Amino acid sequence: MTSVRAAVMTAPGSLEVQRFARPSPKPGAVLVRIGLSGICGTDKHTFRGENLQYAGTPHERQLRYPIICGHENVGVVEEIGGDALAADGQPLRPGDRVVPGANVSCGACWYCRTGKPYYLCERMDDYGNSLGSYRPPHLLGGWSELLYVLPGSRLFRVPDDLPDEVAVLTEPMAVTHGFERARRLSQESSGEIVVVLGVGPLGMCHVIKARLMDCGELVAIDNMASRVAAASRFGATTGICSAGIEPEELAATVRELSGGRGADLVFDCSGVPETFVTALKMVRPGGIVVEVGAFVDMGPVSVNPNSDFCTRDVTVIGVGGETADAYSSSMKLMAEGQRVLPLESFVTHRYPLERAREAVELAQTEQTLKVVLDPAMASAEGGPVGNPVALPGNP
Repeated sequence: MTSVRAAVMTAPGSLEVQRFARPSPKPGAVLVRIGLSGICGTDKHTFRGENLQYAGTPHERQLRYPIICGHENVGVVEEIGGDALAADGQPLRPGDRVVPGANVSCGACWYCRTGKPYYLCERMDDYGNSLGSYRPPHLLGGWSELLYVLPGSRLFRVPDDLPDEVAVLTEPMAVTHGFERARRLSQESSGEIVVVLGVGPLGMCHVIKARLMDCGELVAIDNMASRVAAASRFGATTGICSAGIEPEELAATVRELSGGRGADLVFDCSGVPETFVTALKMVRPGGIVVEVGAFVDMGPVSVNPNSDFCTRDVTVIGVGGETADAYSSSMKLMAEGQRVLPLESFVTHRYPLERAREAVELAQTEQTLKVVLDPAMASAEGGPVGNPVALPGNP
C-alpha cells in the first residue's frame, strides 16, 4: 500500500475521502491497521462546529480543521519503527491486536510528573481531535485505513476473547472510571441507587458499568424512547423517556423510586448543560453527581451553592476523559461482562469511509446506538460499497 484512504472532516458539516502517502514510522512510532473506529459524541460536536474543548484548562483550544476524527479505535499492529512497548511493558509485534490510547501527554508538566489523569496534561494532544490531518504524518485519527501512533503513546493489547465489535468500546468504557471514584468517596461496594441521565453511547457504557459493578436500582433516562428500551437490555431496571417531562417531575419520579430520598449516584451523560441541574435535583443529601457528558463548552447553567451543594452535602465529580490505567481494566470487565450482557449488540451500524458523513448524521438520531466506521468495507478505489451492516440483536 503506497497510499492510505481516510475520511477527512474539512470543515463543520463537511466530510470527504482523501488519500495520503503511507508514512514510514519513526523510531518508537507504530502503524496500526484500523479494524473499527467509533463515532463519539465529541465527533458529533466537531461535525456541528462546536469546537471549544477543555475550557478552563491550560490546553483549552478551538479545534482546527481538517481533521481525521476517530479516537475510539481497535486494530492490528502493521509496522513498528524499531522497537516499541505495549502498555503492559512487553514488546509489540506486527499482528498484535491493540486499542490505542486516545491521548498523547507530554510527560514533563506537573500533572504528568505527579501521576494525575493524563487528560490534565498541560500540553496534551489527542488523536482524532487536536492532532489534525494538516500536520505530518497526517494519519492521526481512526477514520482511516492506517493510524500513525506517535512515539510515547500507549497501546493496549486486546484479550483474545474480546471481539472487535466490543473492543471498540474500550475508550468510552474507560471514561466510566468516575464510578470507582464515587465508590471510594461513598465507601459503598454494591447496591447503590444509580441514575444515568442520557443513554447515548457514553451513557450506555455507564449503564453497563453500573450493572457489572453490582449496583442496585438502575434508572436510565433519555429523550429517545429507543435508547431507553435499549438500556433495559444492558441492565437498567427502570427506563424513563424524558421527552416532554419537566425536570421537577423527573426528579420526583426518582425520589419515589428511592423511597423518597433521591438517588445515591447520578451520572450526567447527556452533553446538554441543563441536565446537570436536573441531576442535582435527583441526588439524595450526601449523594454524588458525576458530570461526564459536558466535554464541549455548551454554555453555563444556574445553580445555588447553598441549597444544591452545601446544606445537602452533595459531592460533584467532574470527569474530563478516560484514564490510562482504565483501558486494560475496562477490556477485562467487558470480556467477563459479555457472558451476562449482550455487549456484542452495542454496535448497531457499520459504514465504509466513503459514507462517513451519512454515518455521523445517522449517529445523531434514535435509529442507532453505536455507529462505527470500517475502512475494510471499501475497495481500494473507494466509492459506495452497499448498505451498512446492522449487527444481530439490534433494532
